[in-house]
Amino acid sequence: MSADVIVLGAGIIGVSTALHLARKGRSVVLVDRRGAGEETSFGNAGLIQREGVVPYGFPQEWQLLLRYGLNNRIDAHYHARALPRLVPFLSSYWWNSNRNRHDAIARAYAPLIEHSVSEHEVLIKAAGAEDLIRKDGWLEAFRTPAARDKEAAEAERLSREYGIRYRLLDAQALSTEEPHLKSVFIGGLKWEDPWSVKDPQALTLAYLRYFESLGGRMVNGDARSLRQSGSGWQVDTQEGPVSAGDIVVALGPWSDDVTAPLGYRFLLGVKRGYHMHYAPQGNAVLNNWTMDKERGYFLAPMAKGIRLTTGAEFADRDAPKTPVQLQRAENVARTIFPLAERLDAEPWMGARPCTPDMMPVIGKAPRHKGLWFAFGHAHHGLTLGPVTGRLIAEAMCGEKPFLDISAWRPERFKA
Repeated sequence: MSADVIVLGAGIIGVSTALHLARKGRSVVLVDRRGAGEETSFGNAGLIQREGVVPYGFPQEWQLLLRYGLNNRIDAHYHARALPRLVPFLSSYWWNSNRNRHDAIARAYAPLIEHSVSEHEVLIKAAGAEDLIRKDGWLEAFRTPAARDKEAAEAERLSREYGIRYRLLDAQALSTEEPHLKSVFIGGLKWEDPWSVKDPQALTLAYLRYFESLGGRMVNGDARSLRQSGSGWQVDTQEGPVSAGDIVVALGPWSDDVTAPLGYRFLLGVKRGYHMHYAPQGNAVLNNWTMDKERGYFLAPMAKGIRLTTGAEFADRDAPKTPVQLQRAENVARTIFPLAERLDAEPWMGARPCTPDMMPVIGKAPRHKGLWFAFGHAHHGLTLGPVTGRLIAEAMCGEKPFLDISAWRPERFKA
């Protein structure tokens, strides 16, 4: 089997990239060891975060770092035995999160976020996936005036500098939005620009069906079998070897399994996360994708139930699940919303692929012909799938990408 392009990885980034290449008339084979959207793209808060122009930085305040060191929080958890291996990534992440460097990174990152909703909209319409989408933003709920005022000031800055829309809610307005939330909250903030996805995997599968309708193929295979073959590339699949002149690595947290043997060192880290679905008690309804800001967890009214998601777990990528954050979050969530029974047999866990400068790797490999990279999107993989796919497809087809991709180029990491 041969094609113009092989795309390794069938998460939202890989599927979007394969789809955009197929829209440009390229023959594409999409390769993954599992089905589409069954890894990191399966579980998340389901937000297309148009407001997320500032990537999540590493805390700089020593008092907050000391509190994280107690390892008893919902928004962050760590495996102590993994820390020595994580030090190079974490130290670089902390360094890049310095205020001045972080501000510069946000300015370079913002153009990707700016086009997140509009690029999804094109594919959503073409794939007939409108029933999976809500277009009414998401909500932060605050327990204290200090948290409310800090976030309101940041929202005003984002509105002024990036055109982000928001609305502040007092306690009464929050109660009107969410009548079944308990009265522990003094108010909220509604981000108005983001879209939400009722079932993130279903959206990935809708894009996959659209890709296949354009002649694309998906096969199961082992990305680690990647090798150069003649003037191109080859990878082993269950249907035999597949060859192509170009190949895109879109393997998320597993990308370094392929790039490292080729001599590339991206210092790729992971932030693991968990989710669980719940039924509501009685006639309780959660209207909005809602974050308990001070506690650091999300409640989202998904197609499969109310999804509770946790923050970041710093651990080895392939270490066994340790869903302690989920249990902590559930204990708190039950005090503010009437959750009933768990609906999943066990907690889901995924691993977000993170670079130490908080920006994805998008572009051509500097030392190998026909090798392209599209990974490292951290918390914004779902948000940035179509944007990344379009950029990669335009660059691979010899067109000028609609955004300058130099800020996200692989060369910024030294081998």
